Amino acid sequence: MILQSIKMAMDSILANKMRSFLTMLGMIIGVMSLVVLVSIVNGATKNVTDSIASIGTNLLAVNIKDDKDNPLSLEEVEELEDLDSVKYVAAFTSENNTAKFERNSESITLYGTTGSYYDIKGLTLDSGRFIKNADVDGSTFVAVINQTAAEELFGQTHVVGETMSLNGYHFTVIGVLKEDESTTGNISDRLEAYVPITALSKITGSSRNVTSFYISSADEESMDQVENEITGFLYQRFSYDSDAFSVTNSSTIMETMSSVNDTMKWMLGGIAAISLLVGGIGIMNIMLVSVTERTREIGIRKAIGAKKNMILMQFLIEALLISIIGCLVGIGLSALTVVGINQYVDSISANMSADVMIIAMGFSAFIGVVFGIYPAYKAANKTPIEALRYMN
Repeated sequence: MILQSIKMAMDSILANKMRSFLTMLGMIIGVMSLVVLVSIVNGATKNVTDSIASIGTNLLAVNIKDDKDNPLSLEEVEELEDLDSVKYVAAFTSENNTAKFERNSESITLYGTTGSYYDIKGLTLDSGRFIKNADVDGSTFVAVINQTAAEELFGQTHVVGETMSLNGYHFTVIGVLKEDESTTGNISDRLEAYVPITALSKITGSSRNVTSFYISSADEESMDQVENEITGFLYQRFSYDSDAFSVTNSSTIMETMSSVNDTMKWMLGGIAAISLLVGGIGIMNIMLVSVTERTREIGIRKAIGAKKNMILMQFLIEALLISIIGCLVGIGLSALTVVGINQYVDSISANMSADVMIIAMGFSAFIGVVFGIYPAYKAANKTPIEALRYMN
């Protein structure tokens, strides 16, 4: 009986192809909105998660907001590495400057840091070496640059041993970083150079005091211990003023971003669900029209012995099929849209998951049943005498 009802429902849908397509259009648009929007949020979530994971979840970022006229020295920061629960410590600062090589002149971002920064941030060298603690102690004018800086300034990436000018000082290039495309989806177009923090303070005339630094724990299990020890040290160091500094835990950032992205998915999914509800109303409207048009058919079937539940099932299955077919078309178009976004739009990444497709399918089936019940019930309750009157 079910197979027969499905066959009759398909025949009815195919008999009015344009009307059926227009009825499905609401479901198609609703499903596309749901799948594409949630896929974009999933892609953004993955990028952020990968970016944080690439530097590890055992990282603390410390910023000094108010030094209380008693600034933190580089030596004090480096002494924190002696703590058992601490693996690496790296002071960090940045400046915008101009790099020159022969006739080339480019804006560059200078990062002043120490040797441990390489391990903390998980950098990878394409050639040469990174800054060493001896370079920091001696304020050596050496620099490690990214590939974009190498190509823009020198016209090639094999530039170890070359010299460039920064603020009138000559820096020797000792290393070139390997570009990491996994965290951002594209190669950075920004020129970057890493120099000893002491050398940066010398060429910019700034103090050698530390206002920000990174700490990595020995393992993820000791993160809380490290955070408590560092917070306690800074709290005492800056006159017991907790507002004088901030300690940011990378794992906390990941949890916060995950929470925000989950909220975004629910919000966008709710907006898209409105389109599906509108599509459901369209299905109910067309099904009511179909019931009116097929009054004679319903009456004849009842007159020759069709049961009420058979008529109910036929029209309910028809509404459900319209919804499901519209959903499948919407998912197919969504897949093409997601592929197109990933292929042609560099600034947006979309990640289509099986979960969102299952949700879309389930919600579409639910819409089809809910909005198909009333037309099906109306059809099932018609009497043969109504059909005879309609025929006359």
